[in-house]
Amino acid sequence: MSSSPDPDSPSGDRPLTAFPSPSLPSPLPQSPVLLAAYRAKAAAAELAPLPRTPKDDALLAIADALVVRTREIIEANAEDVERARAAGTGEAVIDRLTLNRERVAAIAEDVRRVAGLPDPVGEVVRGSTLPNGLDLRQLRVPLGVVGIIYEARPNVTVDAAALCLKSGNAVLLRGSSSAYASNRKLVEVVRDAVGGAGLPADCVQLVPGEGHDAVRELMRARGMVDVLIPRGGASLIRTVVEQSTVPVIETGTGNCHVYVDAEADLAMAVEILVNAKASRPSVCNAAETLLVHRDIADAFLPLALEALAEAGVTVHGDERVRRTAEESGSKAVVVPVTTEDWEAEYLSYDIAAGVVDSLDAAVAHIRLWSSGHTEAIVTGSQAAARRFTRLVDAAAIAVNASTRFTDGGQFGFGAEIGISTQKLHARGPMGLPELTSTKYVVTGDGHIRG
Repeated sequence: MSSSPDPDSPSGDRPLTAFPSPSLPSPLPQSPVLLAAYRAKAAAAELAPLPRTPKDDALLAIADALVVRTREIIEANAEDVERARAAGTGEAVIDRLTLNRERVAAIAEDVRRVAGLPDPVGEVVRGSTLPNGLDLRQLRVPLGVVGIIYEARPNVTVDAAALCLKSGNAVLLRGSSSAYASNRKLVEVVRDAVGGAGLPADCVQLVPGEGHDAVRELMRARGMVDVLIPRGGASLIRTVVEQSTVPVIETGTGNCHVYVDAEADLAMAVEILVNAKASRPSVCNAAETLLVHRDIADAFLPLALEALAEAGVTVHGDERVRRTAEESGSKAVVVPVTTEDWEAEYLSYDIAAGVVDSLDAAVAHIRLWSSGHTEAIVTGSQAAARRFTRLVDAAAIAVNASTRFTDGGQFGFGAEIGISTQKLHARGPMGLPELTSTKYVVTGDGHIRG
């Protein structure tokens, strides 16, 4: 009498690694982008059923290779930085682009952290025995082939590769042309390590070509690419969302607000504000707008303006903020705020600032201008904190904490693939579980439906 296959094992009673690699179609597509997508699809099918250990071994091999080959990576990155400076690129963008020994070591450490995280694949999301005796379970499974289109930060290349590999996905990486030499070298290092660990190197690929045609082709590779994730500025995200025929998980820009309530601790509020704005202004979780309750404005604004001036931040202030700066003799650079300032993601040492009449007025302002990323309140009132968290619609709400904490690493997710500001499938920092879908396994004993 033959035994039933184990529903936990996609390969029945065979070892998971015994799966034959799927063959590529014949004839092969002529387009380099489509050929890369076909290879990724084959690699994804080979990767999906693997248990945790071979994936973790490959991740640790990637981390070691990044450290060993740091010099190569920095030399390649120097080409991009030199080209960016020659083109007159702003310092905030150059900072996002630049890799040094410490940053490469940090990227490698992020990969090790991902290796140490639980594998989401195979997790039972829910399960039960139905009244008719059927066993029903919903399991996490990889998405398949994930395309990432992103801008100048080359660390995203490794973060995305590590998270996709751990979650059983193949990844097609399309960074900006400004980081092409860096990304090409990083992908070379990753692929060498993955292949050396015995996994299909094609589970990590750089999308061929540097022009817009390659991006458009990737966005239209429906059926070969399972999902696209854009990561960058508003223009990039809007283009991918509007033009892609492949399903998109939308990551958003970060017009993040810090609201200082009437019952805020002044010293705490200043410290949070400066950290949120100036600790690293070129990232999406940096604060871009300060809102201050009118009842605390006279006491708080002089302190805030002094601290922002020391941090080198230019304040784009409303009339009350500008008047306070003038009357207090502040050294801060304060210029009139415009409509464009309220909606700006500066990514620089600039902040919009205004005084509001109430918490509800702050919420109304945030509803009008927020990008849905992270909004913060500083208050000593539990009632105010509860009302703010109920009324504000964003992926993350910070209460008496900096907006800078909205990050996969800070949340304990390991590296992140982006901050999703949409409401379908994933919202907030996208870690490993957000790179999976689910499938139902229904197990019976000869059950038929009447």
